[in-house]
Amino acid sequence: MRNLEVIHESKGRRFLFAVETSDKLADYTKFEELRYEIWEDPDDNFSAARNMAGENIFNDGSSLYIGIYLEDKNGGFPRNREHLVGFSYGYVGIKDLNIGYKNPANLEFYSQYASVKPDFQKYGLGFFLKQFQRQKVLGILGINTITCTFDPLTGVNAYRNFHIFGMEVIAYKEAFYEGFAGKLNRVDVPGDRLFVSWDLKKEIKRPEYDLDLLLEKDRLIIYSESREVRGKTGQVCLPLAKKSGCSLGNIMLIEIPYDFYAMLQETDVLDKEVRNIPVDWRKKTKEAFCSILKDGYKIIDFRYKKIKERMRDFYVLSKELK
Repeated sequence: MRNLEVIHESKGRRFLFAVETSDKLADYTKFEELRYEIWEDPDDNFSAARNMAGENIFNDGSSLYIGIYLEDKNGGFPRNREHLVGFSYGYVGIKDLNIGYKNPANLEFYSQYASVKPDFQKYGLGFFLKQFQRQKVLGILGINTITCTFDPLTGVNAYRNFHIFGMEVIAYKEAFYEGFAGKLNRVDVPGDRLFVSWDLKKEIKRPEYDLDLLLEKDRLIIYSESREVRGKTGQVCLPLAKKSGCSLGNIMLIEIPYDFYAMLQETDVLDKEVRNIPVDWRKKTKEAFCSILKDGYKIIDFRYKKIKERMRDFYVLSKELK
């Protein structure tokens, strides 16, 4: 089988994107080690290496592993832990349990993990990783749909999923990951997730809208106000979640923090008022998403904009007029 790897160059460095085909157990420990380095939650694990190897579609299972390897000084791409800088993992599933595997159109690919080491995130590898995964899911598996969940307060994921790939929301999952800790989560912040679907063959079509006009007309269901607080590193300005009383129109906005991951770390202090800032964001945005999605609105885009020297993130939601 060909086309299982490709070399990608970005900002003067080269990376190998490669589908893992090995049946050797030792070749799978590097994925688990990198997963822990990125998320650093000891209670969140892959299967044992023996099971991971068996799960691979090239062996006995339905899982697809992709690794990103950094070029070494000799121009090679060693497929070892030292040179592994990113990866993705997912598996084949079904949309409707009543149909099961009887109809190929009922199959989907669930993308469980996809990440790049922080030191290499400036190279745009995450975007290319998803594109490479798309190619392999279509080409190897013959499946047209990828699903995944992500934290609705993380703008970097929302921008990629909605603005670039045009994914659609299946459901808002409340407290989907209970007790999720580590670098990118906090136990006291409910692990809500948006469950989304990516039609790999669908052309992206959005209603026309003017973001500046929407902001001018106060179409924000949730908005932010900046406040200086004493965080983990000292005095910092953080956005606080505010709920507006604006009336609903055809197109609405929900704001989220520009860097939720940084907020989680900065507010990890004893002061309850400061510590509760991301919890309040979760509560207010959950109420807004659940209400407006139930009312027939769909997320059609995600945008970011610098306003008065402050970067801000916005979901764009639209309801078809009847």
